[in-house]
Amino acid sequence: MSLPSLTIAQAHEKLKKKEISSAELTKACIDRIEKVDKNLNAVVHRNFERALEEAKKADAKGVFEHPLAGIPYLAKDVFCETGIPTTACSNMLRKKDYIPPFDSTTTKRLKAAGAISMGKANTDEFTMGASTETSCFGVTKNPWDQTRVAGGSSGGSATAVAADECLFALGTDTGGSIRQPASFCGCVGLKVTYGRTSRYGVMSMASSLDSIGTLAKTVEDAAIILQAIAGKDPLDATTGDVPVPDYLSTLRKGVKGMTIGLPKEYFIKGMSPEVEAAVRSAAKEMEKLGAKVVDISLPHSSYAIAAYYVICPSEVSSNMARYDGIRYGHTSDKQDNLIEYYIRSRSGGFGPEVKRRIMIGTYALSAGYYDAYYRQAQKVRTLIRQDFEKAFQKVDCILAPVAPTPAFKIGAHTDDPVQMYLEDIFTAPINLAGLPGLSIPCGASKEGLPIGMQILGPQWGEETILRAGYAYEQATEWHTRKPALTSPEQ
Repeated sequence: MSLPSLTIAQAHEKLKKKEISSAELTKACIDRIEKVDKNLNAVVHRNFERALEEAKKADAKGVFEHPLAGIPYLAKDVFCETGIPTTACSNMLRKKDYIPPFDSTTTKRLKAAGAISMGKANTDEFTMGASTETSCFGVTKNPWDQTRVAGGSSGGSATAVAADECLFALGTDTGGSIRQPASFCGCVGLKVTYGRTSRYGVMSMASSLDSIGTLAKTVEDAAIILQAIAGKDPLDATTGDVPVPDYLSTLRKGVKGMTIGLPKEYFIKGMSPEVEAAVRSAAKEMEKLGAKVVDISLPHSSYAIAAYYVICPSEVSSNMARYDGIRYGHTSDKQDNLIEYYIRSRSGGFGPEVKRRIMIGTYALSAGYYDAYYRQAQKVRTLIRQDFEKAFQKVDCILAPVAPTPAFKIGAHTDDPVQMYLEDIFTAPINLAGLPGLSIPCGASKEGLPIGMQILGPQWGEETILRAGYAYEQATEWHTRKPALTSPEQ
């Protein structure tokens, strides 16, 4: 087994036994990036020299008690790290060569654990997109088929993990941006309860929907990472003041005695028959493992996309206001007055999707429309949350598809933003409700493309979904499949 293909748990054991060094592991991942990323475009900022220095320091210390000590990773290009370019894959910041003077809480906690940052992974511009096609650095390609998207917005992170360019990667999930690319690329994606992890130092898209999570090779690895980054943060008032469980201690308890719900609203007309078959087959596997699977209803799920695409752009409109060319972002030197300066700076810095969402959000929040759109969307959000609360009185977790189809072709939805927004149909409700979701591989299409399912839990229920995901993963081999990484021409 090559070093970059190791899981965190496997690498940790080898580091503790001195069978490998952190420098060797980090260098192997760097070499892997140099070899395959020219075709994939998953890594947009490289921090290789500093990563190797940190790896050598870890080896010199010689203590690898923490499971993440000496483990190389990539962060989505919205996580601020001192001295490392962080641009949200937008010309608004790329043209200014923005380098943060501080660390996000998440990367700071990983650094304290001994993990080694190698650089930044590609993302849709300011995380706005479902395919990583809106990045100013160009599209990230799916390692299973380079004519297809990796998903988004954490497409760079998902591709990097699936292609063994790192042992894990950080992502953010606002409407499915961790779970959907994990499903498309065949890796594990964990979206946590809103407030379980800190958003401090992570560039915001929609503040009430954003959550910090991870993309990993196995459920066990996802649990290891969450253990390090979860918990109350005085720098983020939205983090919950609740205990962080020992996720690894309960991981192997199995699903015997669990009740798992299958929501009828997540098996809709028009979805791929292969996706439906894979998820229903996974439900049967859960039954074999001792779980009870029951049909449930989440009646307001059909309104989730409409509500999401009012609330999300409204918060985008607010968050993007800071990028005006004066406080932050791209500047213009050809203007006659302040208004023209704002227009030129923002027109030159933002891409089409960001502009589209700013316009939608500003319209929804404007006088005369706030009550008609934004307030109504928030009411629907409450109904969706109540649907889940009622469901979790009867079931321990919920099993559902992640996306209606496997990865689609690059450019397939470029001229149809509504069709692109519908990619979030199964994932956005969970963000509106603020609940945790775990995406894991559960099948493959006839073309060999990965298919993922999501296990959804109640608030602060990461322990439950990790336990259920681990049981399924151990009983199947979908997570062991690896892409061949041939070029598109082949």
